[in-house]
Order: sequence, then structure tokens, then C-alpha cells
Amino acid sequence: MANEKFDAIVVGAGPSGNAAAYTLAKAGLQVLQIERGEYPGSKNVQGAILYSDALEKIIPDFRDDAPLERHIIEQRMWMLDEHSFVGTHYRSDDYNKPPYNRYTIIRAQFDKWFSSKVREAGALLICETTVEHLLMDGERVMGVHCDRLGGDVFADVVILADGVNSTLARKAGFHGELSAKNVALAVKEILFMPEETIQARFNINEEEGVVIEMMGSVTEGMVGTGFLYTNKDSLTIGVGCMLADFKSNPNRTAPYALLEKLKQHPSIAPLIEGGEMKEYCAHLIPEGGFNAVPKVYGEGWMIVGDSGGFVNAVHREGSNLAMTSGRLAAETVIQAKAAGKPMSARTLKAYKDALDQSFVMKDLKKYRRLPEVLEKSPQFFTAYPGLVNNAAKTLFTVDGVDKMTKQREVMGSFTAARSLRGLLGDAFRLWRATR
Repeated sequence: MANEKFDAIVVGAGPSGNAAAYTLAKAGLQVLQIERGEYPGSKNVQGAILYSDALEKIIPDFRDDAPLERHIIEQRMWMLDEHSFVGTHYRSDDYNKPPYNRYTIIRAQFDKWFSSKVREAGALLICETTVEHLLMDGERVMGVHCDRLGGDVFADVVILADGVNSTLARKAGFHGELSAKNVALAVKEILFMPEETIQARFNINEEEGVVIEMMGSVTEGMVGTGFLYTNKDSLTIGVGCMLADFKSNPNRTAPYALLEKLKQHPSIAPLIEGGEMKEYCAHLIPEGGFNAVPKVYGEGWMIVGDSGGFVNAVHREGSNLAMTSGRLAAETVIQAKAAGKPMSARTLKAYKDALDQSFVMKDLKKYRRLPEVLEKSPQFFTAYPGLVNNAAKTLFTVDGVDKMTKQREVMGSFTAARSLRGLLGDAFRLWRATR
């Protein structure tokens, strides 16, 4: 690779890197994509939900051959205590009509497919290669140095899609060290299960899927959530909490133990009974939101996907933000090339402008206050789930006690846990954080 020159180098072969490399190569640019894993998807971890709209804008006919598991027709939101849950479901036949809105996927399979599309478009992919640092000429990025003999490779622009750790950007001084309060640590398992069993337990047919998102006792007071997704012949179950919570107290329950506890919950255990574990993994998720997004462009470089913190934790969205940021970065390069402009910071600012006009930054901005509110309000993950479940149990139990007395008991339990002023204050802060 020594002394080779490309129009663009993309570091990473996850959703954002593949989106950028595909868009660039499809436009006829000479693209090098470098992946440190054995193959695309070997080191990429996600729940995993695919949002159709973001991929349609890149590969309109992706449904023809992409390895999709189930299209999602039902979303469940559960608030758990130790023994029960209170929840809400949304199920619509509108989601059962093509083109489908969301799918469950297995990342290893999907990333391989996406990478094949990148190569078909004309990009050169090199795997099992680590980019050790960026090649700099003053403040300008000129290329990358890889862990191979003669590993200097040059390009007009380098797009960093190297994940939440983003060591290259930190080494180059583009942003500081990652803060534990802006990162979640998630663990998940994929449990093999016959298709007919999944369909019977979740009341779905052979193509339909269900997503369950959970909060409450599953995280033992830490900011975080649990999740359960239906694949074709497997279930994906996991739990994630903020890394800062684990670091602040070494006696916290370990992530794998939290997952085991979730699997044993009386509302979850019957759904996964008989499942055979075929995969276990852990990964970091950038969840600092709007205020944690670093500078994403400069002289000859751009940052996309998890490297830029593009995750909407409130709505559990990540892959759509990743693919959209990768596409917008690539389109910025394509337009600059067509106009004969250099890949300067002034030129690449168009990428940030495009992000700001997209749903990516608009959604992150909408929830910019929420991470701080949740960090300072553990009652949302401790007291309130327990109170809500206890209130439901009290009101639904028929035991000869009159309903007015039961209502007073429920209100008394809330008042004892939090004063009326505290309850109203929490409600106001939560409302204000989502405006």
C-alpha cells in the first residue's frame, strides 16, 4: 500500500463506514476502506435494529437481498420491579404492509452483506489491518499509517468510522478522552430458539417481529435499560448501563450478572425458556447526546457514526444515525470533488451543516438536557418503577377493600417516597428535558 493515493480512506466497516464507502464508490471515487477485524461485522456489536429509511437513501433496493430477520410490527415498553411489570404495547397492521419500517438483524451477517455492496461499488477493502495513526502535515490529515510493511497510505480525505473509542481522533488531538458519564456498557446474548416457538410466544407469524424495551429493577438503580428482540430463529436479549455508574461503585452488580438477573425475571423467563446461547458479547455505546458530540470535521478529515457520538439513547436509535452521518459525509466529499474544491476545513464544514439540517442533530438537540437530568435523578430507575408496579397491584387486587381506600393507599405510597413538590419537580424537569 506504500505511497498509494486515494480520493478517500474510510476507517471502519460498521454501518457508518460502509455507508460512507458505498456512497463514495458509487459516485466513482477511488476509495480505500480499512477494517481491523477479520471480516466486516466480526468486531461490530449492536442490539440490533435496522431502520429502513436511512438505508433506503443509500441502497433503495436493499430488501431484495439483505439478510433481514423480522420486520417489527409491535413495540413494548415495560417498567419492571423485582416481580412484575407495568407496560404499554403498540401493535399496528400498518407496520405489516411493505415497505416495512424496521427490521431485526444479526450484525455479523448484515455487515458482511453491506460490505459486499461496498466492494461491488468499486471500493477496495482491507481487513485484519489496524490504522495506528493519521499522517499529518501540520493540521492537515494526509492519510493513514497501518500496521503493515510500507503501511503509509495517502488520500485527499480520511473519514473516521472507528467506533466509540475513536482512538485515532484522540491521538490526533481532535477531541479529548472519552468520559465515562457519556458512555454506556451493554452486554447481550443471542439465544437460539425454533421459529415456531418464537412465533407462538410472541403472537406473530413467520416474518413479524416484536421489540421489548425495559427499565426499572433490571439495572438496579443505574441509568440504563434492558431489551429483547425477536429474530428468525433466535432471540437477542441484553442490558446496558452508564459506564460511570459501574466506575463510581466497584460493588455494583457486574453487567453479565445483570443480564442473568433479567433472564430470570418472572416476566422474561417464560419468553426465553429453552433458548440455547449461541453468542455473548459486550460493547460500549456513546450516549452523551448532543452536548457530547465532538468537532466532526477539520482539515482533510471527518468523523461519522459512534465515533461522533451519534446515538439517540431516548429512542434507542443508533444505526440510522450512523448510516445517515456516513452518507452525508460522503456526499460532502462528492460535491466538493465535483466543484474542484480542496478538502479543507472550510469545505468540509458543509458536512456539519448537513448534519444540523438532518434529523440526526435535531433529535439530539431536542434531548440535550436529558442525560444530566437522569444522571441526577436515580429515582426514575429505583423508586418510581417500584411505586408504579405496587400501585397497579393494589388497584387490580380485589380483596374487599373499597376503591377509595385503595386510591388513598396508592397516593400515600407516592407521597411517602417523594413529596408532592418532589414529584411535580421531577415531572417538570423531565418535561423540560424533552422539549
